[in-house]
Amino acid sequence: MLQDRFGRRFHYLRLSITDVCNFRCEYCLPDGYQCEHDRQFMSLEEIHTLVQTFAALGTSKIRITGGEPVLRKDLPDILALCANTPGINTLAMTTNGHQLSRKVSSWVDAGLTHLNVSIDSLDPRVFHTITGHDSLQEILSGIELAQSLGLKVKVNAVLLKQRNQDALPQFLDWLKDKPITLRLIELMQTGENTTFFNQQHLRAAPIKEQLLGQGWSQILKDKTAGPAEEFFHPDYQGKIGLIMPYGPEFCSSCNRLRVSSLGKLHLCLFADRGIDLRQYLQTGDVEGLTRFLQTTLQDKQATHWLDEGYTGATKHLAMLGG
Repeated sequence: MLQDRFGRRFHYLRLSITDVCNFRCEYCLPDGYQCEHDRQFMSLEEIHTLVQTFAALGTSKIRITGGEPVLRKDLPDILALCANTPGINTLAMTTNGHQLSRKVSSWVDAGLTHLNVSIDSLDPRVFHTITGHDSLQEILSGIELAQSLGLKVKVNAVLLKQRNQDALPQFLDWLKDKPITLRLIELMQTGENTTFFNQQHLRAAPIKEQLLGQGWSQILKDKTAGPAEEFFHPDYQGKIGLIMPYGPEFCSSCNRLRVSSLGKLHLCLFADRGIDLRQYLQTGDVEGLTRFLQTTLQDKQATHWLDEGYTGATKHLAMLGG
């Protein structure tokens, strides 16, 4: 079992397979993707070594992220590899919805069980302003198809003061008859979005109080759940999740580790560096990687220090997929 010196156990791996993204979201890549390195992303064989090792150490959930993971042509092979690894019970992916309708069936066939789709607004004009793409209706249609194929779907929306501050009623109307979990995520400061963060950061705590006042009740988490506080209401098929990284005790329940598309272990989304694993991955050295992970995990810190303005090596969220 992977466990740090604070007693936190890590059942959940967030695995980035590319840092390339085709959207231009204001809070992440407002100028579009800028390649700053050789695109020597992990091969299928390297990913196999990584996933095999993590599964043997107690990881039961993997989330495939990017950038935009759909841009990798071998995505179905990566999904199938993860799904067929003993010990992996949950296989999730986060996407911006690119080609969702056309490709989701192949992901389900490969073993995908959960899908998160980023939709920061249900207003097509605001969606276009935030993402640089006029594809909201296409993405919503893709979500319906994904649900019809049996996928458990969540929608991620980053809270932005000047974009969707008053959008909660519209989101709630949408959730009334849809078995979808909407996750409202506080904007996080990164190395490249400081000015935007200062203009747009919106706390989620008042939304929590509003939900509780309207009869929503909090749901207990399981061991592989993410950091969201989730709420349900008997009159709604959908649920609400709030991710509040600037709140107290946010890091105390941390249960995930991150590996970048370049094969670097990040002990935190805002760690000051990634730790290269490729000497083990390229040689298929499961035993060596096992020892290295168990030792290195003891360097994981108790908190991310985001509230002090610390962003570590994270220039933008596409580097690690959030």
